[in-house]
Amino acid sequence: MKPRTKIFIDGANMFYTQMKLGWFMDWKKIRDYLKENKDVLEMRYYTGLKEKDEKMASFLSYLDNIGITSITKPIKIIKVDDSHPSKKLYNYSEIYKSNCDVEITTDVLLERKEVDEIILFTGDSDFQYLVKKLKDMGKKVIIFSSRKTISWEIKLEATDYIYLEDIKNRIVR
Repeated sequence: MKPRTKIFIDGANMFYTQMKLGWFMDWKKIRDYLKENKDVLEMRYYTGLKEKDEKMASFLSYLDNIGITSITKPIKIIKVDDSHPSKKLYNYSEIYKSNCDVEITTDVLLERKEVDEIILFTGDSDFQYLVKKLKDMGKKVIIFSSRKTISWEIKLEATDYIYLEDIKNRIVR
């Protein structure tokens, strides 16, 4: 019997991961790959959203069409002064910020009883405590990330982790 599984995708972290890898993932292929050995109840993609961002709107529509639910929140624009590192290093006058860690954590905790396994697509060490608590509750937590971006904290805490590089031929776009 396949384990009942929900998948939570940290969109910002996965975008950064793909940039570091130098290749993009095909989320339909990922969905199909996961369904081979899991009873996938739901997949969710969490991301910040800029106003009138047609490229992102198109991507979110694609996710919806393949059965992945998008959870979005507005991106904040933060003005930076001359002393800010972004200004000093890159001459940025503003930075964009959107962190969905709280939304992911809340949804995972509220829905943990519905599943046997939780899969997180992230390498972010901010999720270490969540992963620890889920394991304390008897949940299996699998992390999908890259060798280049997975934090040692989440790697040590996870029940298992899968490097995207190791399944590239199955998931590359």
